[in-house]
Amino acid sequence: MVTLDDYKSDDPIAWCPGCGNFSILKALKKALVELETEPSNLLIVSGIGQAPKTPHYLRCNAFNGLHGRTLPVATGVKLANHELTVLAEGGDGDGYGEGGNHFIHAMRRNIDITYLVHNNQVYGLTKGQTSPTSGIGYVSRTTPSGKRTVPMIPLLLAIASDCSFVARGFVGEGDHLASLIKEGIRHRGFALIDILQNCVTFNKVNTFRWYSSRVYKINEDPDYDPGDKTKAFVKAQEWGEKIPIGIFYRTLRASMNEEEPALRQGVLARQEINPLAFRHLLERFA
Repeated sequence: MVTLDDYKSDDPIAWCPGCGNFSILKALKKALVELETEPSNLLIVSGIGQAPKTPHYLRCNAFNGLHGRTLPVATGVKLANHELTVLAEGGDGDGYGEGGNHFIHAMRRNIDITYLVHNNQVYGLTKGQTSPTSGIGYVSRTTPSGKRTVPMIPLLLAIASDCSFVARGFVGEGDHLASLIKEGIRHRGFALIDILQNCVTFNKVNTFRWYSSRVYKINEDPDYDPGDKTKAFVKAQEWGEKIPIGIFYRTLRASMNEEEPALRQGVLARQEINPLAFRHLLERFA
């Protein structure tokens, strides 16, 4: 039986007191334990930022990569050993800014990984600059007169890209967030979970109280169907006095690792490879 102690790390946590990352870490642990995922069978890939420090505080396999380059590494890991549970983790700057192009193509390929994006609408590690999801008028060190460009809506991009699992959680709804993470991991394909979180140090606009007074769970409505792409697209545009959280869109289609012919013979990492079989390729490109 997997317990919370199995994931306990002795590394000191460097997040600010009150940071939403603590709630995400707690929800992630809860989900992994309830799924009975062994730490040895889990690998978390992260980039650069406060959010990507998450795997430091878990006892599991981890890979810290470059800023915005989380998904290519996670894709490679899943193809090399598709029996692993693979998570990718980062912030809104890491994932939607530097990593935006990788984000689009990971959804298109439908690689079987779960992507947790800590969305606090600001760059936290590098001292509070405007991020892709910051609202119009947001004042920061990079936009002292207020942001003038429209914010990116990641859920809209994901649904338009036919991402096979699109969800949004909130750090103030820990059990709900844990259930979303569980569903994302169970899903056979690319699962995006955009997580609304507060940054107590730099974002004084989108605070915990600001979110708490606005969020509501869309899946409590019996008439909402996550399989209806049109309704999901409309719901994803709702932002302001009311902010929906939950599973917006879910569809079933073959994942990249299910479609890859080289994996039909088993886990790539355990397949025997004869170097002589590639001699003709080396000679061709010599």
